[in-house]
Amino acid sequence: MAQGETLRIAVLIDADNASASVAKEVLEEVTKYGVVTIKRAYGDWTTQNLVGWKAHLHRHAIQPIQQFAYTQGKNSTDSAFIIDAMDLLYAGNVDGFCLVSSDSDFTRLATRLREAGKTVFGLGERKTPEPFIAACDKFIFFEVLKAPAEPAAVVPVPDVPNLEELITHAVRETARENGWSRLATVGSLVSKTHSSFDPRNYGYKKLSELVRAQPYLEVIDRADGTGFVHVEVKLR
Repeated sequence: MAQGETLRIAVLIDADNASASVAKEVLEEVTKYGVVTIKRAYGDWTTQNLVGWKAHLHRHAIQPIQQFAYTQGKNSTDSAFIIDAMDLLYAGNVDGFCLVSSDSDFTRLATRLREAGKTVFGLGERKTPEPFIAACDKFIFFEVLKAPAEPAAVVPVPDVPNLEELITHAVRETARENGWSRLATVGSLVSKTHSSFDPRNYGYKKLSELVRAQPYLEVIDRADGTGFVHVEVKLR
């Protein structure tokens, strides 16, 4: 994919393992990273278990993929999901995948897609096993998508990595000779080392808001020759 081109993303939803209540928020989140060209939801649509999804399928133009549970105790939905993902990979019509599930069975799929050079986004509940989270380029929790609009009202969710340790390490690793680091560089390093990192996990909408609120950081706005303003951070 050439630099500057828009990322084409396939959104694949494990409807058996994802709540319909976040369908709108999931699609809005994915559009931050590219254009959604494929939207599919997998499950046994003949059962009552997925009745909550049906209205969202029409509203958001999501294609339902029917998969009967042929054998008791076997997850046929996962198999159909994985087969379709591999078909899309080899077709070469998408640049990235959004895997919507909290199921660790998709860990190997995420790894394989990344091995093929595709960007992989994961969206699931906070209970999602760590291996699946780590296998994605970026993992976003459903809980932050449903957070209140005002940052001050957002309560950080538990069990997230220690923020001070993450930021302190990133600033030290990216500091230039003058001791300052660009915020974009800091954010990039943290995201690469912790795929589930998201300022919303700590009660802030943006990384710039988060770092300004940390007492152990010094933050300045510095303009460069292009007229753009860069936020820079330094350990106090």
